[in-house]
Order: sequence, then C-alpha cells, then structure tokens
Amino acid sequence: MIENFNRFVLANIDALLSGLWVTTYVCFWAFLLALLLGMVACFIRLRGGYLKIVAVGYIEFCRATPILVQLLWVNYVWPEVFGFPQTVVGAGIIALALQSSGYLAETFRSGFEGLPKGQREAALAVGMSRWRIMSRIEAPQVALVVAPVVINQLAVVVKSSTLVSVIAISDLMYQGLKIVNQWYEPIEVLSTIALVYFLLIFTISRAANYAYVHFQTKFGIANHR
Repeated sequence: MIENFNRFVLANIDALLSGLWVTTYVCFWAFLLALLLGMVACFIRLRGGYLKIVAVGYIEFCRATPILVQLLWVNYVWPEVFGFPQTVVGAGIIALALQSSGYLAETFRSGFEGLPKGQREAALAVGMSRWRIMSRIEAPQVALVVAPVVINQLAVVVKSSTLVSVIAISDLMYQGLKIVNQWYEPIEVLSTIALVYFLLIFTISRAANYAYVHFQTKFGIANHR
C-alpha cells in the first residue's frame, strides 16, 4: 500500500494540490456570493412589499432543486439564455451560490423574526432611522445567533463542490478521478481525497465553534442563557 501511495498519490501531488486550490477558490467565491444573495432575498421577503412573492419563489426554487441539476442548468442553459457565465468555473460558483443562498435567506429571516419587536419599536420611538436600527441593533444580534448555521452552510458548499467535476472543473475530486481512471487504483487516491475533505470540513467546524463561543462570551450573550 505504501508503494502504491508513493506511486499514485505522491507522484501526482502537484495535480492534487492544484485541484485543492481550485476547490478552495470555487467554495470561497460561491459562499461569498451565497451570503450576498441570501441577504438580498431575506430583506426583500421581509420588507419588499409586493416583491415578497418574487423572493419566496426564488428561495423555494433554490432549495427545492438538486445541486446537480442547478450545475447543469447554469452551465448549459444560462450562457444560451443570459449570455453568462462564460467559464465552467463561473458556472460552478453561481450554481453552488444559488442553492446555498436559498437556505441562508431562510436562516437570516428566522434570525430577524426572532428578535423582540420591542427593540425596534423603542428605537423608532427615539427617532432612529430604519437603516440605523438595522445596522446598529438588529444585524449584530442576528449575526451572532445565526453564525453556527451560516458556517455549517459553508461546510455544505464544500461537500457540494465535489459535484462540480461533472462540468469539467478541475477541482480536487476531478483530479483524483483523473488519476484513478488512468491507473485503475482507487484505494490510495480516493482515501487521500476523503481525508482531505474531512480535514477541510473538520477545520471549518472547529473554527466556527470557537468563533461562536468567543463572540457569545465577548458580547455577554452566553451569560444570559
């Protein structure tokens, strides 16, 4: 097994590291885009008036459509209909962001709706603008409450990113399958890839838990529970 590990994993370490970089790049931008789209969808649903139905339709579509379907749809349909994205990496980022944005929008909405209404009423009574109420009172509290769920969605993005290889994005999974298909020796290569994904997601989970406890303690929220 060690001989095979040296032959199929270490000998192709540059390709695997290149795939890991692509995975990190795609997940990073997909998660940032998902946060932005999720916040916009959340605010439209909460305070968008007649546009609320559009936000609800968007959220439900993103949540109810399998990620594989979204990947193929964005990669093959969008360029013909909308003229973008022009690269498979762009398609992968958008597709991953679409699905996660639906879940994040609902996470943000539950956070805002869980705040005591008296806070907003008191802030309005002392003359604060709606924007200052949102940025200074509501958003910080919501961020602390929903942080674990939001970080968990990052782990979901990383897991889902293994599917971007089906549209020929040369991520870690794509590079691993390429080696396996060349030598027909899956044990060492796929075991290494599984270990890398485990370490990635474990690190994200531990960092999220540390940050959550740190900020809960720093702002005194944990002491009041």
